[in-house]
Amino acid sequence: MASSDATSAAGPGAASGALDFFRAQQAGFLATLAAHRGSGQLVDRVWMQAFTSFERNVADQTRALPALACRKGCGTCCQILVAATAPEVLMVARYVRAMAPGFMKVGIDLAGRLAAASDFPDSPPREEAGMALVRECPFLAEGICVAYPVRPMACRGHASFDEAACVSALLGGVDDVPVSEPHRTVRGLVQNALQSALHDAGYAWKLYDLVAAVRIALARPDAEVVFAAGGDLLEPAMIRHVSDVEMASAFDRLKA
Repeated sequence: MASSDATSAAGPGAASGALDFFRAQQAGFLATLAAHRGSGQLVDRVWMQAFTSFERNVADQTRALPALACRKGCGTCCQILVAATAPEVLMVARYVRAMAPGFMKVGIDLAGRLAAASDFPDSPPREEAGMALVRECPFLAEGICVAYPVRPMACRGHASFDEAACVSALLGGVDDVPVSEPHRTVRGLVQNALQSALHDAGYAWKLYDLVAAVRIALARPDAEVVFAAGGDLLEPAMIRHVSDVEMASAFDRLKA
């Protein structure tokens, strides 16, 4: 099995399997970053690798689980902070540039929605704050995600078995929403492995508030060039719940 898609016999949901999975993912991302350094395809390649690995491994880990309640038109969880890596942010920004004129023709002003959305990079993460209403995603139009093809791993990894529980949690009711643990686990492992590889390869590697970061990227036509050169234009949108020193140290311990 290729390193970009690797898992142990125990699977990423088990402790030993999770560690092996993280290490294989990190090594696979490092290989891709090295192979495409200086290439115009750098962002595309690492982004596709991350999402392909996530989708394949989630499919493998959820075969015996019941059907998800998530469906088109339900944007209940699209109210909370979305933490994204730099490649994810850059792909969303690229998508907005390409699709904004078409969406404008049907009355969806993506640029205006992004400009009007509030920032909250210093808010507590979802695990601490629950699903309290904080901000409707500017990409949500009539309950449908208009950026669905390039949605970040944070969105892909939040999958529920009970729509009513999600709605209740959003309104401050129940705290225990039955979510798919394989989605959450695989998302965390793939995202952390990508961050670790970006860090080791000298690229912007932190987590950013998606909305604030996309606005920054859209304001700079050279955003992908700056990223490929090792710069971090997205720093102002960094989510600062854990210090970058602590994160880097944690990644090093996982690799050891």
